[in-house]
Amino acid sequence: MDGESLSLALRGGRRVYGTCITSIAPHWLGMASELRLDFAFLDTEHTPIDRGTLSWLCRYYRELGIAPIVRIPSPDPYQACCALDGGASGIIAPYVETVEQVQSLRGAVKLRPLKGDRLTKILTGEDLPEPELDRYIHERNAGNVLVINVESRPALDRLDDLLAVPGLDAVLIGPHDLSCSLGVPEQYGHPTFLAAVSTIISKSRAANVGVGLHYSEDTNREIEWAREGANFIVHSSDQHAARMALRAEFDVLRRSMGDAQ
Repeated sequence: MDGESLSLALRGGRRVYGTCITSIAPHWLGMASELRLDFAFLDTEHTPIDRGTLSWLCRYYRELGIAPIVRIPSPDPYQACCALDGGASGIIAPYVETVEQVQSLRGAVKLRPLKGDRLTKILTGEDLPEPELDRYIHERNAGNVLVINVESRPALDRLDDLLAVPGLDAVLIGPHDLSCSLGVPEQYGHPTFLAAVSTIISKSRAANVGVGLHYSEDTNREIEWAREGANFIVHSSDQHAARMALRAEFDVLRRSMGDAQ
């Protein structure tokens, strides 16, 4: 799936599937292809992937028909531009809480290559691009996906305004940070957390914006959220899956050998 197809699917409510991939090992790329992923979530917020390596990964995933979506370290339009220049099909911006942040990211992702005062005036509605420029911008950026992380109470409180910003393709709920912001850390079955997730899902889909969670704990819970309308399925990560699988296998080995502690 390319970025344009991913954007259309997210806005149209069709479910798309991906996982967080932190490994830069070449063999992992082939495994991702076997999983029939629509996109690869490449996280540079919490993992030390340098810009050159990130570009190599993005271009390789694109060749495999998997859209590389990069979470940048902060909601910084400059970092968004760097990732897109390196070959990313889209951007996930972490811990977004204000309309101004979404607008600046929109400028970096959806209105390239405009910058400076002209870009600011177009974003604020003080100016409009000429028809030829408007067509050029649309065609150039049709494959760029814009996703924001909603992971705090302030973002939840301002959700209607965030969703109203043109060009937003999807909202990705950060369950850990959101649960902490709501005062129920890591209590993913808590009524307060579940109510917040349901609100984000329903409001996002009503606005024709894709929505999902990056979740690793329980596939049954993911299925429930998908049935509520979540269509941006970011399931687990290579690191989590390997850790859980190896832990289970070592437990079996130790019990079989009588070495269980």
